[in-house]
Amino acid sequence: MTLARRIIPCLDTDGSRVVKGINFVGLRDAGDPAELAARYNAEGADELVVLDIAASRDQRPTFLDTIRRVAAELSIPLTAGGGIRSVDDARAIILAGADKITVNTAAVLRPELITELSNEFGAQAVVLAIDAKRLDEKWTVMVRGGKDRTELDAIDWAKRGVALGAGEILLTSVDRDGTQNGFQVELTAAISSTVSVPVIASGGAKVPEHFLQVFTEGAADAALAASIFHDNVQPIRALKTFLAGHGIEVRLPC
Repeated sequence: MTLARRIIPCLDTDGSRVVKGINFVGLRDAGDPAELAARYNAEGADELVVLDIAASRDQRPTFLDTIRRVAAELSIPLTAGGGIRSVDDARAIILAGADKITVNTAAVLRPELITELSNEFGAQAVVLAIDAKRLDEKWTVMVRGGKDRTELDAIDWAKRGVALGAGEILLTSVDRDGTQNGFQVELTAAISSTVSVPVIASGGAKVPEHFLQVFTEGAADAALAASIFHDNVQPIRALKTFLAGHGIEVRLPC
């Protein structure tokens, strides 16, 4: 049985408002998180991701309130993250209403965090977010909102993250983020063929053909986008109808 491919809107927040930029910079206000969550829930999104891209300690209470408000509008799974450095941080986000948590920079700095989270909440609740950029002929892992370079190869890090207990990979191309030039299919395919867990492709979507390509050529299990959904460039219902018409198994909204 073929599992349905998932369409996932992403709400990048500064704690209380949704923001969006290009290549992780030039942020603009994109709306209220709870209002957008309600809209996507009604439009047929399969899941929702909410990220605190500021992720500083003084904004944590604000972000937890945002998660509560968003969760109250949803009948679909919610993944949330940003600034999670411990099991206690993750527990607070799950208690606020998230079904899954995502970790990025903290997991790079202390990889055993992935195992701790997986042991506490189950691998299915742990999403390893990888921000990758093409540097020196390889895909390099970037941290701190795509600003800082590491020495990690993205494909190797994905494989190691799964071995440590991650149940899903959220893969974002820093080069494509916000550009609407299409997903980084080559990178997505490389990681999808390497790991045994679902891979969510992120960064660069605009038209339905971009989603079709990342599902067929990139072997992604899910595709995530932000601004094209926020700005009504691509309605979710129309996108799913297009994909179904091209042989992609999706959950069509009622």
